[in-house]
Amino acid sequence: MAKDCSFDIVSEVDLQEMDNAVNQATKEIGQRYDFKGSKAEMVLDKESLKLSAEDDYKLGAMLDILRSKMVKRNVPLKCLDVGKIESAFSGTVKQTVTIQKGISKEKAKEVVSYIKEQKLKVQAQIMDDQLRVTGAKKDDLQAVIQKLKEKDFGIELQCINFRS
Repeated sequence: MAKDCSFDIVSEVDLQEMDNAVNQATKEIGQRYDFKGSKAEMVLDKESLKLSAEDDYKLGAMLDILRSKMVKRNVPLKCLDVGKIESAFSGTVKQTVTIQKGISKEKAKEVVSYIKEQKLKVQAQIMDDQLRVTGAKKDDLQAVIQKLKEKDFGIELQCINFRS
């Protein structure tokens, strides 16, 4: 009997790198001329980011700065779920940005159906917030990885634990 090969599909964010990107963005905001004297603040909680500024324009600029720092630190931009802008006290605005970790059930079903559409001899199963793909041939698994990299599911996917 042939031994099965497998790999896991996950969606993870390195929170230490995310913290570093937030710290760098905060430092740049403090040094920029257009933010001098303004009440711009960026706070990272465990799985969310709270932004507050004087107006919508400054919130957008803060997000742009954060995204540029994330790119430099290899943190995926797709992990940010930007919430709507809300009014806060004393004429300021605030926004909550959620950091997405794990694969939701709906996205997992979408990925599994996409893998089945490829007509390769592999099986995909949902395991909590990740997927496991198994198959008899390494080449089939590598083809699945290549197809997943080509398609955009709206979340960042990583293929880990390749076992043969």
